[in-house]
Amino acid sequence: MKQLRSFRLRIALLSATLAGSTLVGFGAVSWFQIYNAKISRLDAELLNQLLRANRPPETGKLPPRSELLPSDFGTNSKTPIALLILDTNGQTIREFNSLSADTEVKGLLIQRLELAPAPPSIPRQRPPVIFGTNQPVKPPPRPIPPQLVTEHTAKATWRIGAAKFPNAQVAFAVSLQAVNQEMASIRNIFLISIPGALVLVAVGAWFVSGGALHPIRQLTGVIQQVTVQGLDQRIPSETTDVEFVELIRVFNQMLERLERSFTQASRFSADAAHELKTPLTILQGELERSLQQVEPGSEVQQRLSNLLDEVHRLSGIMRKLLLLSLADAGKMGLYLADVNMSELLLEIVEDVELLAPHLSVQTDIPDNLQVKGDRDLLIQVLQNLLSNAIKYNFADGWIKIQAYQTQKTLKVTIANSSKDILASDRDRLFERFYRGDPARTRKVEGIGLGLSLAREIVRAHQGELALDSLTSGQTAFTLTLPIA
Repeated sequence: MKQLRSFRLRIALLSATLAGSTLVGFGAVSWFQIYNAKISRLDAELLNQLLRANRPPETGKLPPRSELLPSDFGTNSKTPIALLILDTNGQTIREFNSLSADTEVKGLLIQRLELAPAPPSIPRQRPPVIFGTNQPVKPPPRPIPPQLVTEHTAKATWRIGAAKFPNAQVAFAVSLQAVNQEMASIRNIFLISIPGALVLVAVGAWFVSGGALHPIRQLTGVIQQVTVQGLDQRIPSETTDVEFVELIRVFNQMLERLERSFTQASRFSADAAHELKTPLTILQGELERSLQQVEPGSEVQQRLSNLLDEVHRLSGIMRKLLLLSLADAGKMGLYLADVNMSELLLEIVEDVELLAPHLSVQTDIPDNLQVKGDRDLLIQVLQNLLSNAIKYNFADGWIKIQAYQTQKTLKVTIANSSKDILASDRDRLFERFYRGDPARTRKVEGIGLGLSLAREIVRAHQGELALDSLTSGQTAFTLTLPIA
């Protein structure tokens, strides 16, 4: 069986997926923007420190102490730094590393200095200026800005910049530990807040979709009430959303057409049954009178007897059609009284033993099983079930009748030996004029109204008539009636 899917659940999941994609994308972009902003500010400070470190110390003053070197590069924590200044010959002028445990950073600084571009050459003498001429004066060449890169060591991650000046070579490194810690905190905030936001979005989408699907539930409720007595149901479209107005309008039109067609069909069945009842009664009376006047045992008597049997059969069909039309219109009148089902079943068992002495009848009927119902109609139901059990049985078959009472219901099961019913026939067994497999019903009289009428009578009693689950070699029907 194909698993059913929930449209409301899909709306909630799709909303959560869309919101989740948006939040994840927004969080990722925001995280990278914040990270790039911090790195850009750090790069600006790094370039400033490179220029400051290139200034020669004033005469008579000591080089700056390590504690005076900058230690805050746009972060709220003390940031480890490393500084290396070489002269033009590669001799160390100044070296500092606040993270002394990381010895690899000096190698990175030297490596960046080797890769740094040479400083622009500055002419020692300025060209002479000839007054009175329009000779352009070339500005001095600008130094190439140093390239800042991120390098990793076993101890830390560094942002390194190096530049060569005419009088010195300077390399500066700033640890990204504080930046990474801040970005990790921001990432953790996103990882906690985004799932929480997704849960809120999913719950909100669930309730919003529930409100949006209210017209569908209303439509479903009306459809469930579309029975013979509920064809006059209509859904008001003035109080719903405009997207559902057309659907509700089409559904109301469909109900109107169904009501009109069903009314016409029910009226035709009832009128036809009433109109045919009188001529059939007259025809039956004339045939019975003619049978009394003809010579006994003659061929004419045999023909009249056959015609009378067909009239009786046709009268039975008319009575069934009339009862079905009343059931369809919800007007099947019931003469309710206390009925002893045990007595009814025993009486019908006696009839079965007379009509089919070749069948083995087994009964399990407790005494004094009481229900409230129409005795004549219940007899018709039981007679129909036992008649089918006789007609669709084997020559030396059996019939089992079991009755028992629960706290709220009375159940009667009538089973008989028979050929297996096809699965396609089981679903349509209670349809009107349906007789099932021709190989099974070819030699059996009937027009296919008995079971459908029996079910309508049982339903009029607020009960149910059902075909039991398939058991090989037998057919069983269970009649369930409420106990008043």
